[in-house]
Amino acid sequence: MANTRNCCTNLTANASTRDALHSGNTAGPHIAVDGLTCNHARNPLGVDSPRPRLSWKLHSGARGQRQTAYRIVAASSIECLNQGRYDLWDTGKVESSDSVFIEYAGRPLRSRERCFWRVMAWDKDDRPSCWSETASFEMGLLDRSDWTARWIAADAGFAIDLEVQPAPFLRKQIILDRDVVSARAYVCGLGYYELRINGQKAGDSVLTPMFTRYDRTVLYDTIDVTSLLMRGDNAIGVILGNGWYNCFTREVWMFAEAPWRHRPKLLLQLHIELADGTHLVVASDTSWRVTTGPITFDSLRNGEHYDARKEMNGWDTPGYDDSAWKRASIIAPPGGSLRSSQMPPIRVTGTIRPVSVTEVSPGTFVYDLGQSISGWARITAEGPAGTEIVLRYGERLAADGSLERAAIERFVRSGEFQTDRYTMKGECKETWEPRFTYHGFRYVEVTGFPGTPTLDNLVGRVVHTDLEQRGVFECSNETLNSVQRCARWSTLTNYHGMPTDCPHREKNGWTGDAQVSAEQVLLNFDPATAYAKWLRDFRDVQRPSGQLPGIVPTGGWGYNWGSGPAWDSAIVHIPWYVYLYTGDRTVIEEMYDSIRLYVDYMTEMAVDHIVKFGLGDWCPPYERDPDHPKCPTVVTDTAYYYTNALLLSKMARLTGRSDDEQKYARLAEDIKQAFRDRFVDSSTGVVEGNCQTSMACALYQGLTSDDDRELVFERLVEQVELRERHIDCGILGAKYIMHALTENGRADLAYAIATQRTYPGWGHWIEQGATTLWESWSGDTSLNHHMFSDVSAWFYKGLAGINPDESAPGFKHVVIRPNPVSGLEWVRASHESMYGTVSSEWRVDEDRFELRVRIPVNCT
Repeated sequence: MANTRNCCTNLTANASTRDALHSGNTAGPHIAVDGLTCNHARNPLGVDSPRPRLSWKLHSGARGQRQTAYRIVAASSIECLNQGRYDLWDTGKVESSDSVFIEYAGRPLRSRERCFWRVMAWDKDDRPSCWSETASFEMGLLDRSDWTARWIAADAGFAIDLEVQPAPFLRKQIILDRDVVSARAYVCGLGYYELRINGQKAGDSVLTPMFTRYDRTVLYDTIDVTSLLMRGDNAIGVILGNGWYNCFTREVWMFAEAPWRHRPKLLLQLHIELADGTHLVVASDTSWRVTTGPITFDSLRNGEHYDARKEMNGWDTPGYDDSAWKRASIIAPPGGSLRSSQMPPIRVTGTIRPVSVTEVSPGTFVYDLGQSISGWARITAEGPAGTEIVLRYGERLAADGSLERAAIERFVRSGEFQTDRYTMKGECKETWEPRFTYHGFRYVEVTGFPGTPTLDNLVGRVVHTDLEQRGVFECSNETLNSVQRCARWSTLTNYHGMPTDCPHREKNGWTGDAQVSAEQVLLNFDPATAYAKWLRDFRDVQRPSGQLPGIVPTGGWGYNWGSGPAWDSAIVHIPWYVYLYTGDRTVIEEMYDSIRLYVDYMTEMAVDHIVKFGLGDWCPPYERDPDHPKCPTVVTDTAYYYTNALLLSKMARLTGRSDDEQKYARLAEDIKQAFRDRFVDSSTGVVEGNCQTSMACALYQGLTSDDDRELVFERLVEQVELRERHIDCGILGAKYIMHALTENGRADLAYAIATQRTYPGWGHWIEQGATTLWESWSGDTSLNHHMFSDVSAWFYKGLAGINPDESAPGFKHVVIRPNPVSGLEWVRASHESMYGTVSSEWRVDEDRFELRVRIPVNCT
């Protein structure tokens, strides 16, 4: 077949034509700078790193352009910047091609200080660009001494078995005698909070702050509330929910026994700059007033109850009479260090109209959204006061059309499961949605509705961490397109401040699920700051021995039996993947000691360099017991031990630890030899277990040799053909096999596996009507798990051929290696890297193969 390439090596020109400020240049469209970010974010607030990392993107209308130098200027005000008075930082012209993660090295920044900055770049011919648009970042409260606020609550007393109380409502009224120039609220309300000022919600986040091990780390939010305050009387209101901080529901993971568990509490500090230069601080203390209101019950696992008859109209506006409210009490802090939340918030990201509503029995109606989501329902109704509408959520129906939840509610031991209750106040039309819980569901069962509900009475609200989309994949095969959609939905609906396993049954941060999914998450989205937060959670829960629990954060559950290396290795692999796909090694530097501690723990667990403990190739097909996969756990455990030692050696080199680099490189070689001696029959190519996962594991993890690699691969192909080109793996093998086949020249077999419409396989799920990925190939457990989602990474890497290069990470150097396969006419994929858009598009037309590639400016 004749191959032709049509390579476009840069983005479409988007250069500014304005005159460069204070540069004297008359730059044309040869190179332009935009996309300025600080610590992966655009114009962030609450930055708490003393040396923030600055990045930008380059554009040009000409091919082959690159940056040869840059200049960063920074000032304390936009006026100073525009006047050329760079009182914070001026790098001068720096000869370098670096354009990502440049550490701020100007005057040390104080708490709450704002920095305005812009960039100029020089192209390959030493011609300067125009100045970029201005960007900014603002520091958070850097020292504990910056906090004058006190932790307050409705009641200082607390007993672990105390009857659950309604949600506290807190308020304070202030008077401002000048116009407001700037105002920031620094808030931590545990477990969740909603801040309201003068009758309006502050910010658009929900279910905040993010879950942490609260006795080690507590996250606060920084919110710009300038537009909500006014001259004269102002009211500040806060509602508190239980969240993970007071997760009182009895369940198998024992969060009700968590060492941090306590009553909801608030820490708030409001900084206000007035027009005359006055600086005011409003802090949480005993001058705040507190009461309870219409949220009579809230639980992450059970649901939320709301009695609209108890609403307090105007409670968050000036002039409200709170004389009957009590004074807030000072309460003990949660114990953890305060840290600014720098990851994307959880938001309501969409609203879904149902596709049908059916009366399955008298007075019982079931809505079908047509899509599994995480979030809640918003209900609209008219009826008499005291009418209670009950919403029950689930993801599958019984044969008679009623809600069936046995597979997802079996671990909850107290209270209702995924059930919201709304009591009407009796006004013309009432609309309500929860605040402090979320559910995983496709179907909503409604009982108690006054009359007959229609499609207009309920919508689904999609709620998850608002990860920015970075990747797009589509092709001529609709099965693969559907799998890609399911992978994206499962990823998003399972990110709630941490990567969860599922949004209903558990909501837990299972480490193995996230480890095997991480590459596709980094290709489809921008999770860098979200992963950084979650990896710090690992540090908070790691034992001095190096041992890790299977879920992070944990209230203590998961240490006693151990999930094993494939799960624990998230602490090693995810920092490496973040570095590989973004070029940011900060997480490696922050996590290095914890990573080393864990690898040393594995060494303590090893016998003659062989490791066996915990789980293995979880959830294989053919009705096998998940505790006894076809591939022996000792094989995959030892393979992860090898890879972890190898990656740690590489991380040591990156961070300048030469002794560790050599030590762990030697350890990796010793493990590899032990693996080969114990598990690989070099004469036949059979790896112990003689199954798809065994052979794919050895190939993917680099545990074969030049002498037996081909034989091992032949055995893998035999196993695939034996199963009539169906997958025969759990979550570990499902990650290994697609890449192992493709990297050894059989992308056609990987494609056949991915497109199978019969059991077991991803295509079979699509055939069964899946809208998210499932937990098991049979579909008899959760219908929304992301742990089989690495197939999406294979779409980008294996089919489209977009691959990073660890010698120039973050797609500074792009490896394009597409794999056209019979039956697939075309593929289009793109990824928005830190440098710009990387894309690969190919089409097969009879005997012609056409490939179009886009590489960002300043990359190769």
